[in-house]
Amino acid sequence: MRALHRGFAAHASVAALLLGTAVAAEVHAASAPAEETAAAPAARGPEDFGASCHTVVEGTRVTAHCRNPYPRTDRVRLHVECDPWWDLDTDSAPVDVAPADYATLTARCWKEVRSAWVTHEPAADPAPSARPGT
Repeated sequence: MRALHRGFAAHASVAALLLGTAVAAEVHAASAPAEETAAAPAARGPEDFGASCHTVVEGTRVTAHCRNPYPRTDRVRLHVECDPWWDLDTDSAPVDVAPADYATLTARCWKEVRSAWVTHEPAADPAPSARPGT
């Protein structure tokens, strides 16, 4: 009976040791991503700029739908590169997308679209209006 008790005690202590090691490894692994995500926003910089744009190519036409969820105005332009060498590439005029606003930009090629993308730049803040006579 005593031999059975000693064997059980040995197995129980090994199981407790392995369980403790596994729990410590899980706790260490779980805390590592939290530290990385805390440092990541500082490396990326301010995130209060840039409209979210979705570009759709249908045949020879390109449409970009842009929505600005941020408090700063974003100036967007649609750029289209056409596939044949003789087909002119196009760049749209800049469009200001105000905070909580939406814009649609369109362009086309004569034959085929090779690629399309949207560029972003911060729009200049509007100058304060001067009142005449002051």
